[in-house]
Amino acid sequence: MNIAILLGSPRKDGNTAKLVEAFKNGASKNNNVEIIAVSDYNVGACKGCNFCFQSNENLCVQNDDMQQIYAKLKKADMLVIASPVYFYSINSQLKTIIDRLHNPIRDSFNIKHLALLVVGASSSIPDLFAAIEKQYELCLNFFHLNDAGRILVRGMKTKDAILETDALNKAFELGESIK
Repeated sequence: MNIAILLGSPRKDGNTAKLVEAFKNGASKNNNVEIIAVSDYNVGACKGCNFCFQSNENLCVQNDDMQQIYAKLKKADMLVIASPVYFYSINSQLKTIIDRLHNPIRDSFNIKHLALLVVGASSSIPDLFAAIEKQYELCLNFFHLNDAGRILVRGMKTKDAILETDALNKAFELGESIK
């Protein structure tokens, strides 16, 4: 299986990146895995103009790096969404990419499976991940995708805090279970 991971965190060695790396290490045993670090791409926010719906090739009016991401996602059988939690949501860099998937080019993707990896600082807010999980479930249902798994990590207030948890093992095991 070809797995594309949309890594939302701009921190190259942060807790979210470490979680993604652990997942990748497990998943790479049986799959081709590509991490797409969204902060490495120059992608503008969706303008809501719907030009992509009128274009024969579903081209966006913006000529930016999103074309590269579309090409990577066209090859994927599975998509992993990985983000730090900023104010009860995924971060803005990743949200920009997801909003650009409003383009009907997404209908040409072969993605059948979706997984979620999120990292939040708070350990005391019970509904910390509720909005993210609801959006995730809406995508699963709308696109008829298989939920390949979720890893939700709390209490990540400092760099490398994830090393003090079992989250990396869980991510590795989840990745390894994908075949």
